[in-house]
Amino acid sequence: MENKKKLTNAAGIPYYYHEDSQTVGHRGPVLLQDFMLQENLAHFVRERIPERVVHAKGSGAYGKFTVTGDIRKYTRAKLFSKIGNECRIFARFSSVAGEKGSADTERDPRGFALKFYTEDGNWDLVGNNTPVFFIKDAKKFPDFIHTQKRLPRTNLKDHTVMWDYWSLNPESLHQVLILMSDRGTPYGYRHMNGYGSHTFAMINDQNERSWVKFHFKTQQGIKNFTLEESIEMKGVNPDFSQEDLVNAIDKGEFPKWTMQIQVMTEEQAKNFRWNPFDVTKIWPHEDFELIDVGILELNEIPINYFAHVEQSTFAPSNLIDGISFSPDKMLQGRLFSYADAHRYRVGVNAHQLPVNACPYEVNNYQRDGYMRMGANSGDSPNYYPNSFDNIEAEQDYKPFEEELNSAHVAYFNRNEDDNDHYTQPGILYAKVMDDEQKTHLVHNIVEHMKGIKGEKKDLIINRQLCHFFRANIDLGIRIAKGLGVTIDSNQMQHSIQ
Repeated sequence: MENKKKLTNAAGIPYYYHEDSQTVGHRGPVLLQDFMLQENLAHFVRERIPERVVHAKGSGAYGKFTVTGDIRKYTRAKLFSKIGNECRIFARFSSVAGEKGSADTERDPRGFALKFYTEDGNWDLVGNNTPVFFIKDAKKFPDFIHTQKRLPRTNLKDHTVMWDYWSLNPESLHQVLILMSDRGTPYGYRHMNGYGSHTFAMINDQNERSWVKFHFKTQQGIKNFTLEESIEMKGVNPDFSQEDLVNAIDKGEFPKWTMQIQVMTEEQAKNFRWNPFDVTKIWPHEDFELIDVGILELNEIPINYFAHVEQSTFAPSNLIDGISFSPDKMLQGRLFSYADAHRYRVGVNAHQLPVNACPYEVNNYQRDGYMRMGANSGDSPNYYPNSFDNIEAEQDYKPFEEELNSAHVAYFNRNEDDNDHYTQPGILYAKVMDDEQKTHLVHNIVEHMKGIKGEKKDLIINRQLCHFFRANIDLGIRIAKGLGVTIDSNQMQHSIQ
C-alpha cells in the first residue's frame, strides 16, 4: 500500500505492539516499562472534559452569515458596513437542564449560540429559542438551575421543586407558559426560532447608542412535538435533534434563519412601560418592528464532534466594536460567568482551539497556562507598553462612554412595573396562542403539575394557580379543572387582587 503511515505515540515516536502488553514470560506479570500501555490508559480515562453545568447536550454546525439589510445608522460594526458582507459562523444548539445522555425531546428551553468570525474578532451571541427567561437577576441563577437538576438525596429530577420555585418566583410565569406550550418540545433544531433574549446596545459611527434585541426566524417553519409525541420519541430516538441536523446538512438541505432586530432609542427606553432590560419581558412587535438584517445558513457538519462541538466556547462578553452590553442584570452576570466556566471546563487557553480561535490577527500579552498552543508568542515582549513591538491601542476602538443615571447604590427592585409579571403572559395566552395551542398548553401544564408530590403539594399548586389566574382567568380555570381543584368565586377574586 502506498503512502503507508506509521503507528506512533502522542510524541510521534513509532511503536509496534498496540494490542499486547509487555510481560515477564507468557502469562505475566505486566511490566511498568510498557509506556504505550500507560499512555493509552492514561489518555483514555481523561477523554472526557467536565460536562457543561447547563447546555450539556448539544449539536453544532458551521455555516455563513450574509448581510441583507442596511443597519449602518444603528451600528458601526464592520460586519454590517455593507449589504452582501459575509462571515463564517459556528452554531451550537442544546438543551438546557439535561445531561449529555439526556433525550433531545425533553421539555426544556433550547440553547441557540452563535459565533461570528468577523474581521474585528469573534462575536458570540449566546441565546435561547425563547425571547424571555425564567429570572431577571443572575444572582438567582444557581438556585434556579438546582431546581432543574437532580435532587441531592434521590438523584432524580422532581416536578415538586420545579413548581415550588416557579410559584415562589412569579417573574418566571412568562417563560413557564412558553416552556409548557408545544414550543417547549421543538421538532429538532431546524424548526425553531432563536433569540439573543437580552437587550444589547448598538453604537454607530456618530457614537450614538440604540438598544436592540436579536431575533432569528427559522425559514424551515415552526414545528413542534406534542407532549405525547415527545415522550414517544425519547424512546425511539433520544438523539433525534442531532440526527435531524446532520442528515439535513449531509443531504444539502441547509437550514436557514433570517436575522432581525428590534431597535429602541434611549428616550423610548426611559418611557417604556416595563424595564426594557428585564429579560423576563418582550418588546411588543407592534411598538418596535422587526428589521431584516441578514441570513444565517448552516452548511457543514464538523469533522470531529468533540474537537468542534464539545470544546466550543461561547461568552456574551465577546462583543465586537459597534455592539455592546446593556444594564440587563442577567446579561451582566453572564459577562463573567460564561468565560469563567470555560476557563474551568476547557482551560485558560480554550480560545486557541480551532473552533474558538479568531481566524484573523490576534495580538495581546497573555502567555503560558495549561494547553498553550503554538509558539507562545516566541520571544516577543509579554508586557505593555514596551519599546520593541509595534502593537498600539487604536483610538477608533474606544468604547462608548456611558453616563450613569444614579449614584445611589442599593439592591433595586422597587418600580411597580418591574413586578408586573402577569400582563405579558396574559397577552401571550389570550392574543398570541390559537385555540389548539391553548388546549395543548393547558394539557402540558396539567400533566407536568400532576408530578407535584408531598405534604406541600396543595400549597404549591394553589400558589401557582394564583399566578395563572392573575395572568388570565380562563387559563387559571382550565388548569384548576384539569387538576381537579375546586375554586370558588371568592377565592378566585382574592387570588387576582
